[in-house]
Amino acid sequence: GRTAGQLQLSVAGGLRGNDRLIAAIALAYVGLCLNAPGRVLRQANRLLTDELNRQVLPDGGHISRNPRLVVELLTDLLPLSQTYAARGAEPPPGLIGAIDRMMPVLRMFRHGEGSLGLFNGMGLTQPDLVATLLAYDDVRAKAMEHAPHSGYERLEAGETIVLMDVGGPPPAEFSHEAHAGCLSFEMSVNAFRLVVNCGAPRPGTGQSTVAARSTAAHSTVTIGDVSSCHFAGTTSAGTIGRWLGRFIGTPVLSGPRHVAATRETMPDGLSLKASHDGYLARFGLIHERRLDLGSHGDRLEGEDSFISEERPTPPGTEATLRFHLHPSVRASRIADGPGIFLVLPNQDCWSFEVDAGELSLEESVFFAASDGIRRTAQIVVTIDVSSTRSVRWRFLHLGHRSTAGDS
Repeated sequence: GRTAGQLQLSVAGGLRGNDRLIAAIALAYVGLCLNAPGRVLRQANRLLTDELNRQVLPDGGHISRNPRLVVELLTDLLPLSQTYAARGAEPPPGLIGAIDRMMPVLRMFRHGEGSLGLFNGMGLTQPDLVATLLAYDDVRAKAMEHAPHSGYERLEAGETIVLMDVGGPPPAEFSHEAHAGCLSFEMSVNAFRLVVNCGAPRPGTGQSTVAARSTAAHSTVTIGDVSSCHFAGTTSAGTIGRWLGRFIGTPVLSGPRHVAATRETMPDGLSLKASHDGYLARFGLIHERRLDLGSHGDRLEGEDSFISEERPTPPGTEATLRFHLHPSVRASRIADGPGIFLVLPNQDCWSFEVDAGELSLEESVFFAASDGIRRTAQIVVTIDVSSTRSVRWRFLHLGHRSTAGDS
């Protein structure tokens, strides 16, 4: 009862962000389970409906764009809806509607082996928990492919799944865990992940949290070795940002303002094109990425282009393409050509090829492993944007190791 009173005071005092929704859920439980006046439940229902309508987007994603919060909210909301039924109380319409919207987007974020895409604060997945939540989905519909409000796209063909971030930063009050990963993608084949983002580390790991939010920790492009977003409380945001960080945490201060995405079904597969202006103010460049997934899921072709706006690009301006690999993937340079040979745990072999730039295989880290931070590798392609305006690359399935040969 004392805690409920404190929550009501906090809500009245302007509690904001996801905490306000969590408080609404808790107060709804108070109204249902404690010997509380009826007005407590009525007030909680109004607050819960308002916050669900505001924070759960029309396509089912959370306004923070963090897949982890979809899991956490469903973990709270599903038993809450059952508690309404057990008490013979009518649940607010916003509750049922939110649950119905969130189930398909949860399927959208899911890779073949059950883990969720590592975007905007998502770290280690509990596959059993996700499977349990999806068991409550009466419709059991196919995973969403297009989430325009949340800013994500899913391409799926054969045994291959590609997830891509095509959204800008969330509102400041919901951006404390947001990442600078615009146009990053992840790729999984059957039950194995191939291309990943580094993911969010577990709480309490210090500076690694800052590193994990940077653009370089994502399978996308950095220009001039800087992130596409600036965060309060980090050196990249400047002195004012560090000063603000002491009081308001680490929200996104600036980032891409316009992110556009279009997808198309082609005779030989699926095509997705997206662009963002996160580097426009500093470098006068718009980054555009196109992904083409073959109809059998055996090839992923990409092209990264750099569109100049008004002013010329200074010589020596470098763009770096990064493709972080899952720790279970073995990678090595192809001996007789400019490419990378990749072997999945089931001995399926893939190759990576690029038509321009300097190709290298470098160290990386993976924050979302069940046993903690793990070393891994990343494919890195560096180009001079002043002379090279686009670069094409592809991942190609070579077959099983017994038939694909050994590098």
